[in-house]
Amino acid sequence: MALILESIHTPGTAQMSYLVGDSSAGTAAVIDPRPDCEIYLQLARQHGVAITHIFETHIHADFLSGARELSLRLGDVPIYASHLGGAEYGFSTEAVQDGADYTFGGVTLTARHTPGHTPEHVSYLACETDRGQPFAVFSGDTLFVDSVGRPDLLGEDQTRQLAEQLHDSIHNFYEKLHDGVILYPGHGAGSACGPDIGDRMSSTIGYERAYNPYFGFEDRDAFIDKILANAPDEPEHYRPMKKLNAGGPRTFGHLPPVPALPAPSFKQAVDSGQHVLLDTRDILSFGGGHIPGALNIAGQPEMSVWAGRLLDFDASLLLVVSDEERLDEIVKLLWRTGHDNFAGYLGGGMTAWETAAYPLQELPQLTVHELRYDYGDAQLLDVRAPGEWQQGHIPGAQHIFVPELPEKASQLYRSKPTVTYCGSGFRANIAASMLQRLGFEDVHSVPGSMKAWKMAGYPVDE
Repeated sequence: MALILESIHTPGTAQMSYLVGDSSAGTAAVIDPRPDCEIYLQLARQHGVAITHIFETHIHADFLSGARELSLRLGDVPIYASHLGGAEYGFSTEAVQDGADYTFGGVTLTARHTPGHTPEHVSYLACETDRGQPFAVFSGDTLFVDSVGRPDLLGEDQTRQLAEQLHDSIHNFYEKLHDGVILYPGHGAGSACGPDIGDRMSSTIGYERAYNPYFGFEDRDAFIDKILANAPDEPEHYRPMKKLNAGGPRTFGHLPPVPALPAPSFKQAVDSGQHVLLDTRDILSFGGGHIPGALNIAGQPEMSVWAGRLLDFDASLLLVVSDEERLDEIVKLLWRTGHDNFAGYLGGGMTAWETAAYPLQELPQLTVHELRYDYGDAQLLDVRAPGEWQQGHIPGAQHIFVPELPEKASQLYRSKPTVTYCGSGFRANIAASMLQRLGFEDVHSVPGSMKAWKMAGYPVDE
């Protein structure tokens, strides 16, 4: 056997997917693919194998499943998905049963029903076909490094039952595996699918047995109390995303198309009010001059999560990019959280807009030193998550988490200068651009934000 086991980490969503198989047999499978699936095709060509199976561990809530897109590109390779727990799909799948074996030359994957994060969730044990003892487990969102999957994403009426199932999956299945079994989880640090997920991309059952705070609970109630007490806030797009993935995301056979629009056509589209204007340039470029009404989510990996949280899946998007060569990268980031409806992008970039003498708006940036000494009368707004706020904030600040701004902006004084800050400046600019869209005129954001404030040695309130 010539084992193939490739881990694919997707920054931003902190998602993990896998290519596993046997190059001597020329066959392999992909587990939990993302929609921009060229990476799996490239790896398959590199290893000289055909992808013959696509496995889903569960119906995902945090990112757009790429199973249908990958199947299309491979010529309708079957998608294997669990229907256990009553799961239903709006597209064709091969139903996975508990204990089912799938062999790829010298490696065999065995499905095991591990409900708790979702009712249908399955994990996949990997063993050498002629040995039968597992050397690895692909745990999806049941077990993470230092953590477990959250059981509260299907509503309060199902949370208790799912939490009980999660306890049983950990206690009766994972804790009984050999210490040497390698753990390959569905997410790394940064995902909200579990509390305080560890930084390492893989682990072992023995390490988790020793250090994972959710291992070793004989008492179900104690386990349930702990997991529910530590669950992070639930992003707004999780439940709609789960429905989208169950129904079947759209497929393209390529990246979703984005037509180039010359500045006059782009302005006409902006003025129509039928689209969301999304400026993906960095904080300082946006601050120096942008199209009025634009939402700024900079084209970094975090864009996926924040586009998911702030934009409807069916929103028609008009894009401003810093460089047309980055357009494909921006489209991938947006597609990963379900955004594939693009009305167009500004051909020629902001230079074309400026040359056409169309209106511009600025978003002034403040250094932490200016904030400290020159803006004492400003309305200071901390837009970080509640847990970050509780760990310390700039004196005199008030707190509104970014996704809550549209409904809570009425708590702010429109007549006062408003300054937004976050951890590094990324979310501060999102918030500031949202306030400008809501009609706030005197808005500033702080590059570097809390990191820069602390680096300067300025005081922090607990």
